[in-house]
Amino acid sequence: MRLIPVIDIRNGVAVRAIAGRRSDYQPLATPLARTSAPLDVARGLMKLHRFQELYIADLDAIERRGDNRGLIEKIGDAFPQLRLWVDAGVRDREDVERWLSMREATIVIGAESFVDASALDSLRADRRLALSLDFQGERFLGAPRLLADERLWPQRVIVMTLARVGGGEGPDVARVRDIVARAPARDIYGAGGVRGVDDLLRLQDAGAAGALVSSALHDGRLTPVDLARFDAN
Repeated sequence: MRLIPVIDIRNGVAVRAIAGRRSDYQPLATPLARTSAPLDVARGLMKLHRFQELYIADLDAIERRGDNRGLIEKIGDAFPQLRLWVDAGVRDREDVERWLSMREATIVIGAESFVDASALDSLRADRRLALSLDFQGERFLGAPRLLADERLWPQRVIVMTLARVGGGEGPDVARVRDIVARAPARDIYGAGGVRGVDDLLRLQDAGAAGALVSSALHDGRLTPVDLARFDAN
């Protein structure tokens, strides 16, 4: 099972996500880094474990207030072996192509931002893309066709339950299991609510190929031993 740490960036600093309420996000305070500078946080995560991938949510880009591409590229330059997953609120094919020019990045198409569902007919085969199916509670955030038609989905699909991000409620295992059942040949990743090893095991049992993790790393609920254990699996 692949574990992918997450850094949320707003106004040039890493912030702590709380239940998808972006207006409440505050600069990240973590024992893994001396500051909330995104590069410092990335260094701290890499000292904790030799992750192969890192998910970066550019909240300014998602909310259409510019972007943090320069900071993201600095992280890529500092860790050339690390594959970045970048959620920059892409809205259409043009946005996707602009971000795909980034070195060895996986571009995340977030359902809440993407307005051109028909473009996925041709984009879905690109191995550099992932689709995030975004939910706020029971409500799907995006064009209904993105959720209803699994033929549009690329190989990697994230099940993002925003209300559970940083909330301590645990992941939405039932929803992950449902998406896995609908698309068993896809790699499905759970996102939102992972508290520790037990939650990861539940996601694994539900058929998830991996999980996005954040708070559990900074709070010490996932230790280097835990992370190595899942790498071995």
